Amino acid sequence: MTTFLRRTLPLLAPLAASFLLTACGPKPATDTIKIGNYAAITGKDGTFGDSSTKATRLAIDEINAAGGVLGKQIELLVEDTQSKPGEASTVVKKLITRDKVVALIGEVTSSRSLEGAGVAQAFKIPMLSPSATNPAVTATGDYIFRACFIDPFQGSVLATFARDKLQARRAAVLTSISSAYSTGLGEVFTARFPLGGGGEIVASPKFAEGDKDFKAQLTAIKAASPDVIFVPAYYTEVALIAKQARELGITAPLIGGDGWEAPELLEIAGSALEGCYYSTHYSAESPDPKVQSFVKKYRDRFDGRTPDGMAALGYDAAYLLVDAIRRAGSTEPAALRAALAATKAFDGITGRIDMDADRNASKPAAILTIKDGKFAYVETVSPLIAPKSGQPPCRPFRYSPFPPFVSFVVKKIRLRHPCPSVQSVVKRT
Repeated sequence: MTTFLRRTLPLLAPLAASFLLTACGPKPATDTIKIGNYAAITGKDGTFGDSSTKATRLAIDEINAAGGVLGKQIELLVEDTQSKPGEASTVVKKLITRDKVVALIGEVTSSRSLEGAGVAQAFKIPMLSPSATNPAVTATGDYIFRACFIDPFQGSVLATFARDKLQARRAAVLTSISSAYSTGLGEVFTARFPLGGGGEIVASPKFAEGDKDFKAQLTAIKAASPDVIFVPAYYTEVALIAKQARELGITAPLIGGDGWEAPELLEIAGSALEGCYYSTHYSAESPDPKVQSFVKKYRDRFDGRTPDGMAALGYDAAYLLVDAIRRAGSTEPAALRAALAATKAFDGITGRIDMDADRNASKPAAILTIKDGKFAYVETVSPLIAPKSGQPPCRPFRYSPFPPFVSFVVKKIRLRHPCPSVQSVVKRT
């Protein structure tokens, strides 16, 4: 042994022992609570994830400034799914296994939420989607929740609005075969529109993700002479469909769901969507002081941009999840899951949220129109259950019992509506 080693080994021994004790002994408690946020911040659906994530950051910053939760600050870890199929499952696994998050907020679309949900359920980590409306998402398992309404409610609202408010009797339905959101919502509308008023579906052409030319489908729709065209798609596709429909001389109004919600919708479509309608989760025009406070804070922080429905849902999802952590008194997955499931009367920006037995949020839908190149509020539809004496509690769907079975992308998933009586409250301006 060299003279150098003989002299230095006694000095290194205590350091080595200390290292071994640190490596092998109990880990120190973390100073923060880690929450994962995964969303499409870039790519074709980037506006959705960008809006939602910005509002989630705003909410987490507010919570931390107020002292955090359970005596700790929250650390928000953000992953971008880039609007790519398959990316959601990859980033969710990373957030759970490498980053050790206690819960997940995401994703913003149904298809990618389905990808992430399978991973979260397998690891038994609670996942709360702000805006995925397809029922198959929460049907993945008991650790999967959502902060938004579901397509059976949204589709029913839109079908009834088209038939009763727009006086439409002939409807065309244009859906994407590549999207769980589009397919599911299209099936609900198709089932609901003919009920209670003699409505008829006169055309049901399809398109695929990535399509830019919709003139073949629109030509078939024009030949069927519909009174209204239902387009349950995302804003980039809707804007192109609207422009091409007007170029072909189609004058029927287009209606759609919350996938339309983005400022880019009007930037791309121009005047082609004037007089059209869609459902969403809230209106920035609401006089509610809580809503106006949120709108002001979001505009102040993000260069004057008005928060859309995705932003409002991202904000609500963050507060709802932290509220559940506080009520659970723990970040242990089973305790947090139970607290989320027990959520009742949560007062969010998008309205009161009650978590039902299927982990779906029972809450209102807003109808907006495009008027003078701007989004304008029309009405709010709030589910209100009125079962007869002795009957079990009803799931909150709009107007009347939902058809006995509705098939969705996941073929084995069926929804039953046991209620013979479902009513709603409609508030109008």
